[in-house]
Amino acid sequence: MAHFRVAAPTGALDVDWEGGGSPAAAELFRLAGLPQKGPGRPVAARVAGRLADLGCEVPPGGEVAPVTRDDPEALALLRHSAAHLMAEAVVRLFPQAKVAIGPAVEDGFYYDFDVERPFTEEDLERISAVMAEIAKESQPFTRRTAAAAEALADFRAKGEVYKAEIIEDLIKAGETRVSLYTCGDFTDLCRGPHVPDSSWGAAFKLLSVAGAYWRGDEKRPMLQRIYGTAFFTPKELRAHLDFLEEAKRRDHRRIGKDLDLFSVHEEIGGGLVVWHPKGALLRVLLEEFERREHLRRGYDVVMGPQILKSELWGKSGHLDYYRENMYFTEIDGLSYAIKPMNCLSHMFVYRSRVRSFRDLPVRLFELGTVQRHEKSGVLHGLTRVRQFTQDDAHIFCAPSQVKSEIMGVLALIRDMMAAFAFDFELELSTRPEKSIGTDDDWEMATGALRAALDDAGRPYEINEGDGAFYGPKIDVKLKDALGRRWQCATVQCDFTLPERFDLTFVDSDNSRKRPVMLHRTVFGSLERFIGVLIEHYAGDFPLWLAPVQAVIVTVTGRADQAAEAYAAALRKKGARVSLDLRNEKLGYKIREAELAKVPYVLVMGDREAEAGTASVRARKGASLGERDPAGFLELVGPALSPPSWD
Repeated sequence: MAHFRVAAPTGALDVDWEGGGSPAAAELFRLAGLPQKGPGRPVAARVAGRLADLGCEVPPGGEVAPVTRDDPEALALLRHSAAHLMAEAVVRLFPQAKVAIGPAVEDGFYYDFDVERPFTEEDLERISAVMAEIAKESQPFTRRTAAAAEALADFRAKGEVYKAEIIEDLIKAGETRVSLYTCGDFTDLCRGPHVPDSSWGAAFKLLSVAGAYWRGDEKRPMLQRIYGTAFFTPKELRAHLDFLEEAKRRDHRRIGKDLDLFSVHEEIGGGLVVWHPKGALLRVLLEEFERREHLRRGYDVVMGPQILKSELWGKSGHLDYYRENMYFTEIDGLSYAIKPMNCLSHMFVYRSRVRSFRDLPVRLFELGTVQRHEKSGVLHGLTRVRQFTQDDAHIFCAPSQVKSEIMGVLALIRDMMAAFAFDFELELSTRPEKSIGTDDDWEMATGALRAALDDAGRPYEINEGDGAFYGPKIDVKLKDALGRRWQCATVQCDFTLPERFDLTFVDSDNSRKRPVMLHRTVFGSLERFIGVLIEHYAGDFPLWLAPVQAVIVTVTGRADQAAEAYAAALRKKGARVSLDLRNEKLGYKIREAELAKVPYVLVMGDREAEAGTASVRARKGASLGERDPAGFLELVGPALSPPSWD
């Protein structure tokens, strides 16, 4: 009789197995009395800490734990299985289709197919119907292993060139066996694991189809990528689809067009944004807010050139670690690079004169426009562009000042994010595989960031291996109104570039010492941050940030002169006011102002014109009575201006 340890929710249980061989995890769970129906039933198993199918064999004396749908990894497992159901349905409907890859992703899954023509909405409906049939059939997922060479020959014989290429790469990497999963009449190359059978994938939705290059290479075939999502229950699926509808309503590309903020034109080039008057004003308001706060906190404003000699980027390490993201040109026979970041110029500002320990910290701030090469397939509105402006700053400080300076940056980020009602999470990203600098430097830099985070008193996660190539970093993930996370602010600790560019300061004992260089942003890319802001507020910006804070609409032309005088009085006090003097119906003009998300509509008819007042309506339709210009300014008060802190 063999004994096994089952880590049940009620505590670890000892299970005796009287059968021969190694039992399946599912059988041990049954013997342990775990639920076989309902939310608590196992989806998969965890054997020796690794995810596995319920059908996996547990070695004698082993310990096994159930994975239920509440497990953090369960949803991805379900979605990967749903991707297999989709591939099975596609192959049934389109026998000539060649399958590529089908992973689970953050919000669902996708699968790439090589087909004769692009998929249509009608095709997605047909595929969905077949997937529903497969789910009803409760087809089991069964796993087997095969010799890699045998599997390669089999997939080649079927014409599955993409699977064959993957196996070829595995063989080159030294793999001799591969795992295959079969569900119904569809067999796929897959590491697994999967849910027990196809019935688990009944709550799914196919969302869209798009083109995708094989392995992301623009020189390889263009495939058809079907995106979908899946949940354990129809209720969870409906909630997610409602979320997607709300996200669609908030899409910054749609709102940007509706509010006339910006545009992107293929004639100009992908990833290059044209700012319209209202959008440009929104940018200016954010820039002024940032400059004010940085000046208040001891930063100096600097500006650097757009291009620098390529040899400098070689010295910094960018040519070795960042070349594919850079643009180059040639002047007078010399190679120049268009800057992808602002740090090099700031080092030259620091190096322009001898620095004493009494000068430190030196905080240099620049709203610097940079260029980065992004593949066309990843460009997306404002959130992924090729030219953007970064609120870049570099702090040069003594090693003893590093912790306090990092904490100052975190305090600045906290205050600035509070101005937009953003909550945020923190991650400490450590040394990546491709990096520069010594182990000691990396340990000191990582330790400084960790100490500052600990003293700041906010929880944080460790993100192993995702630091910048020159130093570890703290990444700030904003949480918007829908709970989505966005990477914007960052703080990076760098001991390496000061060494490479011979940056020094004269210490109290007259010796030369190296400063530490902190790279940091608050908004990050202004383009990306504005895209996030648009979706966070759904275009309903707070009063201080609204490009137009109030619009005065007249009932008849007789009130035009009084309306212009009213607007002039408000503008004199800094309010941003527009006039709608068109010969249109009042209701139409009010409705247009509401659609434009103007915070206040000031209605002026003959009576108001004579009295020098306007009838004030808030954006949501509430009537706030008649006010003269001074009364309106008193009503809105400090909300007209950006927030401030003592």
